[in-house]
Amino acid sequence: MLQLSALYRYPLKSCKAEPLQRARFDELGLSGDRRWMLVDESNGRFFTQRALPHMSQLSVLWNEQGGVTLSAPGVASLDVPLPENIEDNLRGVTVWRDTLRVPDAGDEAARWVSDFIGKPTRMVHIPQARARWLPSGYGTVDDKVGFADGFPLLLIGQASLDDLSARIGRPQEMLRFRPNLVVEGAEAFAEDGWKRIRVGHLEFRLLKGCSRCILTTIDPATGVRSDDREPLSTLKTYREWEGEVWFGQNMVSDGPGEVEVGMAVEVLE
Repeated sequence: MLQLSALYRYPLKSCKAEPLQRARFDELGLSGDRRWMLVDESNGRFFTQRALPHMSQLSVLWNEQGGVTLSAPGVASLDVPLPENIEDNLRGVTVWRDTLRVPDAGDEAARWVSDFIGKPTRMVHIPQARARWLPSGYGTVDDKVGFADGFPLLLIGQASLDDLSARIGRPQEMLRFRPNLVVEGAEAFAEDGWKRIRVGHLEFRLLKGCSRCILTTIDPATGVRSDDREPLSTLKTYREWEGEVWFGQNMVSDGPGEVEVGMAVEVLE
């Protein structure tokens, strides 16, 4: 039997995961997931672990009001509420090819994240009304995304990671791949062929495989890159086509709704 074995939220883009037992889904995917982001103060360009691996050490907890608590080793934590006076406090930012104007979290948050990052940094939030469209050709006109790279949700089968770990010869952490939902009970890479699934009473549409990058070589516990470029090196030997390396499936929820770890997963198509 297929079942949901893990749930993760990433309140601040490219920072630590928040493991969940239960999750609510809204118009932008998992509630609170990647609704916050760090950007270069000078140009609004987004920051990620690809260039700043120590972002993996920044813990972020989301609260039901939409705010977050930031914490990192050796510094006092900071509560960051949702920005007020949104229309008077917009900042231009860039996420890949998308440019948009979103509310800034304020100077206190900026000082905290600047000290952590090591250069002038601003923290921004994306409300539902300012969400981005999915990449052209995917989803429907109603499907939108917050600050995630391109799609609101990522699913990975546990057996797919187990297969990869066996090929490498040592266990690989699931969080290297930053999924939202993990499913167990299927064969390795069975998720490649799924189009629609149901978890509890909530349905999801799988839209596109997820192409992987150098971020997967960063140990999520330490922020240190692997010297042998694993797991990317092994993935390239059997999961590379069209010039990209693929692992996991991007998807959207037909929500709102809630799911919980342990729920049965049904493949509808």
